Amino acid sequence: MNIDANNMEAVVNLIMKELNKLNLEGDNTACCGKNGVFHSVEEAVAAAKKAQRELFDSRLEVRDKIIKSIREHLAKYVQELAELGVAETGMGRVYDKALKHQVTIEKTPGVEDLRAFAFSGDDGLTVLELTPYGVIGAITPSTNPSETILCNSIGMIAAGNAVVFAPHPGAKKTSLRAVELVNEAIRLAGGPENLVVTIDEPSIENTNKLMAHPDVKMLVATGGPGVVKSVMSSGKKAIGAGAGNPPVLVDETADIEKAARDIVAGCSFDNNLPCIAEKEVVAVDSITDYLIFEMQKNGAYLIKDEEQIKKLAEITLKNGEPNRKYVGRDAKVILKDIGIEVGDEVRVIIMETCKKHVFAVKEMLMPILPIIRVKDAWEGIEVSKELEHGLRHTSMIHSKNIDVLTKYAREMETTILVKNGPSYAGIGVGGEGHTTFTIAGPTGEGLTSAKSFARNRRCVLVGGLSIK
Repeated sequence: MNIDANNMEAVVNLIMKELNKLNLEGDNTACCGKNGVFHSVEEAVAAAKKAQRELFDSRLEVRDKIIKSIREHLAKYVQELAELGVAETGMGRVYDKALKHQVTIEKTPGVEDLRAFAFSGDDGLTVLELTPYGVIGAITPSTNPSETILCNSIGMIAAGNAVVFAPHPGAKKTSLRAVELVNEAIRLAGGPENLVVTIDEPSIENTNKLMAHPDVKMLVATGGPGVVKSVMSSGKKAIGAGAGNPPVLVDETADIEKAARDIVAGCSFDNNLPCIAEKEVVAVDSITDYLIFEMQKNGAYLIKDEEQIKKLAEITLKNGEPNRKYVGRDAKVILKDIGIEVGDEVRVIIMETCKKHVFAVKEMLMPILPIIRVKDAWEGIEVSKELEHGLRHTSMIHSKNIDVLTKYAREMETTILVKNGPSYAGIGVGGEGHTTFTIAGPTGEGLTSAKSFARNRRCVLVGGLSIK
């Protein structure tokens, strides 16, 4: 399903009509605790606290049963959530969002992530176990609204917590629908009511109330630097998953044809909304022309005219920041507004710039990809590090030189580093490892999972149970 500016309003109206049937608006019962949606923060937190206590008093197998039910039930709604997310926000691609939901359901770890550890010796036995925080307040973005809710729900419930979500107002319908479906899955598994809750009117005021609530013991923020800073200064245990500006370095030893395919695929994935996606290319001069040629063969549109590049910057930036009108939009939609007509085969807009150009410096969250030439890989490492801004989020490299790969990894210090592959391999799409959409670089947890949402407790028995 392709959604463009011409049919966006019609699709939104159709989906909103369906939501009315689902009692997500116009039905007061839907906002008084039904399916986890409440009027106020106080009601939501109180309900979550009660549910968490019930979960804590139950067996681990109950958590496992709930998570299995979430996986099975939500798998039926992957396409619906993808279409709803694009229709409501105007951002991303339905196919890619469906894939993101699918991999979230399949590859987000559950209770198996909670591993105990023991010390045994002359003085007895000490056991380290992971236990819940209680009620978690989780702030979710408009870029991955339902994906983040699914991912966090699985991990947080696996760790024994309840969660109160504070969705982005711009993705309210999608987020509420995701919460409703998770509640349905929990109910099917016989789990506690209101383990996953939210409020019917997301706002900054309600988010601030959630962060300050005394019964919320942990805060998790997935979004921009402002919200991450807020949770980190809250005085509570906080996990912050902030912005990135991931570079990709290509040197003369790389498989250029594959690098071109991977870069276009990664940059265009969900129209560049993921913070892990390639945001700028740093290419060694000797292979740059060939790389551009191959990128054009794989869906990239090259703009050479300086006036057109200037015009592109003028429409995609507003007061020096990315213009929300174009965030996550198709490349052909953006190009049309500067007078260039292309077809659906164009997925990325590329151009050569210097390292100081706004497209290279800013995280645009659009399928716009600047290419910066450097004399060699060593200069490329320096430029890549400069453009990543020390955020330590994500970086990519295409090279077969072990020394370059090693130096790049050491210098970049990013939470995710993808070698010779598209950026999304770093979150388990076509790469090994688990999936998450809460990548905590600022607070150091990295790719979060159930153990990220659990406290490490030590239980010491002196002089007993040691059978050495």
